[in-house]
Amino acid sequence: MPVTQSPPISFTDTAVAFASKSDLELRKMYARFAAMNNNTLVKTGGGLMKTALKWHLPVKFLIKKTIFEQFCGGETIRECLPVIEELGRYNIGTILDYSVEGEGNDKSFDHTRDEILATIDLAHRSTHIPFSVFKVTGVADSGLLEKVQSGKSLTAAEQKSYDLAKARVDAICARAHQYGVRVFVDAEESWFQDTIDTLAYEMMAKYNRESAIVWNTYQLYRHDRLEAIQQAYTAAVQGNYYLGGKLVRGAYMEKEGRVATQRGYQNPINPTKEATDQLYDEALRYCVTHADRISICAGTHNEASSLLLTELMHEAGLRPGDPRIWFAQLYGMSDNLTYNLANAGYNTAKYVPYGPVESVMPYLLRRADENTAIAGQSSREFLLIQKEIARRKAQK
Repeated sequence: MPVTQSPPISFTDTAVAFASKSDLELRKMYARFAAMNNNTLVKTGGGLMKTALKWHLPVKFLIKKTIFEQFCGGETIRECLPVIEELGRYNIGTILDYSVEGEGNDKSFDHTRDEILATIDLAHRSTHIPFSVFKVTGVADSGLLEKVQSGKSLTAAEQKSYDLAKARVDAICARAHQYGVRVFVDAEESWFQDTIDTLAYEMMAKYNRESAIVWNTYQLYRHDRLEAIQQAYTAAVQGNYYLGGKLVRGAYMEKEGRVATQRGYQNPINPTKEATDQLYDEALRYCVTHADRISICAGTHNEASSLLLTELMHEAGLRPGDPRIWFAQLYGMSDNLTYNLANAGYNTAKYVPYGPVESVMPYLLRRADENTAIAGQSSREFLLIQKEIARRKAQK
């Protein structure tokens, strides 16, 4: 049965996008993004920050009060609590993302498992945390995952390590199932993604009998990912479980191309951005059409794809708050999407990275690079902030 027309959405409505920001906070954002629009400053400053932290120079406070504060929730779960509450006031969920790369040993893998379990425990107690998330490489050695994917026989020691890794994944998914907390399994590099997929589907078959608790991630910049979703749907129907899928464009494009060239196989990445955009939108259409079995989260900063999903939901008779459909963006970016979607009643969430400042520096520098001016143009974020400042001045 068709639903009533959902509220119109304008992703250029800066009054809604920055409703949570005071004039002072908006000016701080303006200064941060102005700095990030300077390509030379970003490149030079990023290198200087990494060097200063390496030499233990007293720059942590400066970093924490600028770029870290913009893109991260805090250094610990406890420090993220004010951010969780603030987002919750605008009906926006928080996805706590422990952004610390492990040291590649069992001690660090166990620590990461325990940290993810802590985020699930908090999600169970909070109405503002709809998902937890983890990378399999946070609890398992990437080289081992690659060897499993290659089909080579494991040594006894390797098999023991892999069994421990699978036990960590299972412990996370079991806790999520126990508390009814949905958990994303993040996508990673293609040369061990099949191993991750297999683990994710094993967990789905075990824990997704009543609803989608475990969600796999699909990087649609890979030309085979829509086919992967379709195959996963068929397996879910045959196995009588629910499929959860987070749809993103992708995060390892340059690395994927480089490794494909080095190893002499076809690059798995789509040849053009347009091809990726088209495949992403096709995947949205497929998933909404099969919403009886598939739950999805559109993890995207793309306005056209976000608008398309709202239209697909309406055409399918799905209300904005249907629990099977979510939208997500990174904390500190694309507030024009997140806040306007939430304001219109759609399920929305922010990915909120956290961890020690020195550990999340690679993440912060990637965000700075993404917001750097290209060919003399200001970033989208910067222009929207300028627009809101001008709007507020005109009202005074």
